[in-house]
Amino acid sequence: MKTVTMRVDDDIYKTIKLAAEGQKRNISNFIEFATMQYLLTDQYVDELEMKEILQDKVLLDNLESGLNDLKAGDYTIV
Repeated sequence: MKTVTMRVDDDIYKTIKLAAEGQKRNISNFIEFATMQYLLTDQYVDELEMKEILQDKVLLDNLESGLNDLKAGDYTIV
């Protein structure tokens, strides 16, 4: 297990604290729970969205071009 220290605005802290209390969790557990919920629901595409992505030829061509640039070392991290 890792310890993470973070600073938040007082209003944000109050909101997090109220949400944690509403779910009968401590603040640390609530932040972990909320983060995982966000990552699992908002950071992954569902089957319908993936189907749309795979049917978008322009998008796929651009992704392939970017991957080729990455493999060739032809990129700049900003």
